[in-house]
Amino acid sequence: MIRFIVTLALSLVGGTLFTLIHSPLPWLLGPMLFAFLGARFLKKVKPLWPSYLRDTALIIIGYSIGLTFTVNTLQEMGKQLPSMILMTVLLLLFSALIAYCISKVSGLDLPTVLMGSIPGGLSQMIILAEDTKGIDLTVMTFLQVSRLMIIIFCVPLLIFSPLFGGDRSAIEQIAGVSALWSDLFPNIFLFAIVCVICAVMAKKIRFPSAFLLGPMIATAVLHLSGVSGPALPSGLLDVSQLLIGTYVGLLLRPESLTHKVRIIGLAIISGCVLILGSLGLSLMLSNMHDVSAATAFLAMAPGGMDQMGIMAKEVHADIAIVTCYQIFRTWFIYFAVPPLLRLAFKYLQPRDKVGNEPVPRS
Repeated sequence: MIRFIVTLALSLVGGTLFTLIHSPLPWLLGPMLFAFLGARFLKKVKPLWPSYLRDTALIIIGYSIGLTFTVNTLQEMGKQLPSMILMTVLLLLFSALIAYCISKVSGLDLPTVLMGSIPGGLSQMIILAEDTKGIDLTVMTFLQVSRLMIIIFCVPLLIFSPLFGGDRSAIEQIAGVSALWSDLFPNIFLFAIVCVICAVMAKKIRFPSAFLLGPMIATAVLHLSGVSGPALPSGLLDVSQLLIGTYVGLLLRPESLTHKVRIIGLAIISGCVLILGSLGLSLMLSNMHDVSAATAFLAMAPGGMDQMGIMAKEVHADIAIVTCYQIFRTWFIYFAVPPLLRLAFKYLQPRDKVGNEPVPRS
């Protein structure tokens, strides 16, 4: 309990400080940074953050995103299905190229770097890495988490910048009009029960991102069926950001790495290059379809659905389009990438081990 209270205090201080300096997404970035620093510098009390708090936040965000789905949005997504496939494949190929370059420069094992460079799907990659011989789980997890943290910090700075026509004061003025707590009742009870049940069921059947997608799909179905769901107050969304930001901040453990400076430097470079690649793909997407630059960039940004959904809501991008591109990439990574990686590793791992040790035969 003491460890949890200390972590909560750190997160509250971080969120408050980032709010005072007018940082984008203060209740996501502030808790994430302060939780990370607390885990590094607090010796007597190690920060602790239960995963069920993160799962609770994902249910809240899943519900909020589900409310944005309309019939017109679904029709538009059907039209953009070929683009979703094309953009996902291009982004994954670009990530593979980055992994190949990092492997050559650093001397790290290519399969390990490749799995650490797949955009999104951290939980899927960890499961696959545990089942694959020769993968350095520590390096792979660090590359995944560090890329996620870089993206969570850099994407808001870009999305609120003049590059996307962002007017921070105007956005804050619009976002300041928040739903009232009294407007939640009584409809919120129905949605809360359905979202929790669907999240648990999705988790049991091993659905990807169960605590986000389960509530999101359930809310979208109810909303499209004519059941009106209340918008969430900004304070509740801030709480969900704090719960997620603190969890992500505690994931990164650079002290467990060997050759820390080299790997950290390469992780930062690869994350920045991946963001630049996403920018290029977003320009293609915005030219192919009538979507805003912010919507296209958040749709292609190689972060998590929850973080991109939060940012899309802040800048009033088309949340449904952003989420659908992110969902499609997550599902593609979950179902298609693992078998493709296993097939590739049968070719890559023997070549990497030539001259070092014989490849074991089954």
